[in-house]
Amino acid sequence: MKIESDLSLLWYVIAYGIVMVILGIYYSKKISKSEDYILAGKSLGTLVLTGTLLATWVGSGSITGGQTSMAYSYGLIPALLLTFPTVIGIIILYFISPKIRSLGKYTVSEILEEKYGTYARLLAGVIIILAYVGIVSYQMKGVGFILNLTTGISVEWGTIIGSALIIFLATIGGLRSVAPTDAISVGIMVIGLLVALPFMFVIAGGWDEITANVPATHLTFTGSLTNIQLLGYLLPPLFLLLGDQNMYQRLAASKGDKNSKKAQIGWIIGILIITPVIVLIAFASSSMFKNIEPGMALIVSTLALPNIVGGLLLAAATAFIITTGNSFLLSGATNVTYDIVNKYFKKDATDKQLLGMTKLFVIVLGILSFVLIRFFPTILSVQMYAYTIYGAGLTPALLGVFLWKRVNKAGGLSSMMMGVLTTLLWELVLSKPYDINSSVIAVPVAIIVLIVVTLTTSNKQPQRT
Repeated sequence: MKIESDLSLLWYVIAYGIVMVILGIYYSKKISKSEDYILAGKSLGTLVLTGTLLATWVGSGSITGGQTSMAYSYGLIPALLLTFPTVIGIIILYFISPKIRSLGKYTVSEILEEKYGTYARLLAGVIIILAYVGIVSYQMKGVGFILNLTTGISVEWGTIIGSALIIFLATIGGLRSVAPTDAISVGIMVIGLLVALPFMFVIAGGWDEITANVPATHLTFTGSLTNIQLLGYLLPPLFLLLGDQNMYQRLAASKGDKNSKKAQIGWIIGILIITPVIVLIAFASSSMFKNIEPGMALIVSTLALPNIVGGLLLAAATAFIITTGNSFLLSGATNVTYDIVNKYFKKDATDKQLLGMTKLFVIVLGILSFVLIRFFPTILSVQMYAYTIYGAGLTPALLGVFLWKRVNKAGGLSSMMMGVLTTLLWELVLSKPYDINSSVIAVPVAIIVLIVVTLTTSNKQPQRT
């Protein structure tokens, strides 16, 4: 099917953007201190918390990367399998979330500092900033895809516009603004996807027609991937989620443990509804649109759908992309402020000054994110790199804090350093041999180093957490 931009779809995106800006300005007036900006005043109820957890996780990583790109490039089952790491991760977080709330920290780095010392906090802050800049960058490009589709402007100019919108919304309202708009975005997304799916299958000619127009390998268990290549795509989301500072901050921002646990159950239900639908739409799209950017598979399907259905789906995709960009940008800026500037350069800063610095660093990291996306060929490639550098560099050491009393400073620091170095070596120096993502190598290395170094340097006495 030929791709032609449809300017009428732009109005749906504009309408969503206007609503988000108005809500962002409204909630920004409720911010009086840093806790309001970073943890929404610890006031998030079950419904809003469910929405913000879901919207933050299912962003451009799923809409233009993850499930969408996997379904288009490698096949149906590999894309569906990406749902399982997320569900497993949420279940584990469910059991450790009470301790996350009790710690009451702004950043994951602060949690690591208590167990592994000051250097661990600095290293963790740098890792988080590097990873989150990458994650924000492909949210910006996701908006670029949408504007390219609707207006015909280049993806580059669309990315510039998307960058400006994401930076603006993250700056003005913080989590106090992001969380309720996330909940609205989830509602739009669920409706948009569920309405679009049956239309898409009918337009694509039904299951038999769809499967006849995709490569035969796309219907096998691993698609066109080897087993180890598939594992390389499954590990990064699991280990990112288990240590994701965004999720820790949201769980800490809930009204109480009961709200947190109910929200996480709702999060799992939402994932089990949304991600398979994304996969099926992208898979149907792959049978209709050949030789397109894999990340465009879901977005381009809006051109084939009836206008109102396509517009609703496009607004929904925009909603998830922008809210995810806001969240990661805000979270990364928190690390710069509290783990670097406040810790080492301006220890006597007032709460008002810290709030102002966080907003400033939202803008700085936003600009860096825009620059970074220009150096990666696809959204999926930068997604896997960002997920792995975080998941290997932080998550094993972080889980050690909650799950292993014996883990010590030497083990935690060594694990963090080796996780990052192995990722950089595999991706940048060796250029990803055999097309295997670095997670297959870096995550096991980080875990092994954590265990071996702890055991060889421990005095055999359990350490208190």
